[in-house]
Amino acid sequence: MRRAQGDNLIESIASQAPNSDSPRRVARFARQAVGYIIALVCLTWVIHDIDARKILSQVSNINWGWIAVGISCDFLSYLIQGYRWQLLLKPVGSISIVRTTQAIYSGLFTNEILPLRTGELVRGYLISRWLGVRLVNVIPSVMVERFFDALWLGMGVAVTAILVTLPRDLMRAADILGVLVLILITIFIYLVVRREKELDENGKQAPSGWGILGAISSLLTRLASGVKAIGASPTFYLALAASSFFIVFQILALWFVMIGYGIALPIWTGAAVAMILLLGVAIPNAPSNIGTYQFFIVIGLTLFGVDKTTATGFSMVAFVVLTAPLWLLGSFAIARTGIKVRDIRSQISASVKRPPETLGR
Repeated sequence: MRRAQGDNLIESIASQAPNSDSPRRVARFARQAVGYIIALVCLTWVIHDIDARKILSQVSNINWGWIAVGISCDFLSYLIQGYRWQLLLKPVGSISIVRTTQAIYSGLFTNEILPLRTGELVRGYLISRWLGVRLVNVIPSVMVERFFDALWLGMGVAVTAILVTLPRDLMRAADILGVLVLILITIFIYLVVRREKELDENGKQAPSGWGILGAISSLLTRLASGVKAIGASPTFYLALAASSFFIVFQILALWFVMIGYGIALPIWTGAAVAMILLLGVAIPNAPSNIGTYQFFIVIGLTLFGVDKTTATGFSMVAFVVLTAPLWLLGSFAIARTGIKVRDIRSQISASVKRPPETLGR
């Protein structure tokens, strides 16, 4: 009964997506509007008071060899993410790294054209479709991915702070991230170790009449059970180790593009800029993180002595050269699924209402 309540909750939430008459549409529009306003404000600040001729001169002297190396590192980071996700999905089912990477690029492409990180839901849906399971069974693996990212990002900021003198504001942000990581670690240990008996007992209970509270409780219990299963999996620590390489290649991608543009900063300073960027775009905003992407790169570079015009030019180039491959590979990946972007939300709604055994591969 509790499992059915949890599934019904997921169905009711998903069914709201394509309903244009729902009050949720107003709230969704408001969130999107805020994202676009933030993007506009950030872009206005970035391009204000810059020397366009200097940027054109710098662009004409770009070393495209280093740019190519940066793009390759960016691709490798997502290939590693695909491998990591494959490992985290082991408790749910067996799937190839080609499929997980395809789902990731499909999600990235969706994020490029739709706001509020809709791609996270899309990639989870694709995996659930290919594995023949419900979307709620895939969500825990995405949650653990985000836990790993926060953990390694926190460690990366800490190491960078040892090797590079960071600005005071960034150190405050690092302290906040450190506290957040400690909280996440505590929650994760609680779910994996402390609640093992409780979760097993909850799975045997079948109370009825709980309404929405019962459905939420059931959903949270199923998500916690999924996280526990991942934590107990033999591939858990291998996935954790793979996550470190994901962050490393993200840093290298930005640093090599930085070198190609002519900004000769040491690797650890480049890592600090990458950390500022990763922290800044972590909050869902406009499609492609446009505006915030440029803003946080400019903030990061100017903190380390790069003039604003050079930082702005680099932020634009980095955005184009590291985003264009996402468009190309992402559009190809999602085209291979046979799903049109305009049908994504309705497909997700239909998938959660369909019995698992009817989902095609």
